[in-house]
Amino acid sequence: MSFTVAIDGPAAAGKGTISKGVAAHFGFSHLDTGLLYRAVGRRTLDGTSAVTAAQTLTAEELQQGDLRTAEIAQAASKVAVIPEVRAALVDFQRAFALRKGGAVLDGRDIGTVICPQAEVKLFVTASAEVRAERRFLELAAKGGDATRDQVLADVRERDMRDAERSTAPMKPADDAVLLDTSNLSIEDALAQAVSLIEVKFPV
Repeated sequence: MSFTVAIDGPAAAGKGTISKGVAAHFGFSHLDTGLLYRAVGRRTLDGTSAVTAAQTLTAEELQQGDLRTAEIAQAASKVAVIPEVRAALVDFQRAFALRKGGAVLDGRDIGTVICPQAEVKLFVTASAEVRAERRFLELAAKGGDATRDQVLADVRERDMRDAERSTAPMKPADDAVLLDTSNLSIEDALAQAVSLIEVKFPV
C-alpha cells in the first residue's frame, strides 16, 4: 500500500522537521527533495554543469555533510530554476513517493508538480522575519558570520526566485492545507500536521 504526504513551503518554515516527525510517527519513508537540488548545486560550485550534475546524481551524494551551508542553499535555488534539472530529478521523486508503507516528501513543488495526487498536501509557511531569525540562529550555531540583515535579505531573495521561476514555481496546491508556524513551537506544529494526516490515514 502506498500513501503519499506532500509537504511544501519556503526555506526555514519548519517543513523539514515536520516531515521527519510525520514520517517517524506514521512509519513512513522520508525524502527531503531539497537535498537533491543542494547536491546538484554543490557539484556546480566545482564547475560541473547543472544539467550534467542532475542527470548523474547518486544517492551517496545526498549523504554529504556540507549540503546545509548558505552557499550551497543559494546554489540549489539557482539550479532549481533550470527546467532540464527539474525534469532529471522528477522520476526519482515520483518513484520514492510510491514506496510501499507510505512516504513523506518535502520541497517546494511536491503537491503541485511531483505528486499532484498525494493523499495529503500541506503547505508549511511562516513570516520572512521569523524564518530569517531561525536560519540566522542555525547558522550562528555552526559558526557562521552572516548578520541578521544579510540572512533576511537572502531569505527574501530566495522566496522571490522560488515563487517567480517559470518552471514549477513555489505555491500551495489548490487543495493543500496551510500550516503557518510563525507562532507555533515545533511540537505544536508537528501535532497539527499529524492531526491533519490522521483524518486521511487513521492510526
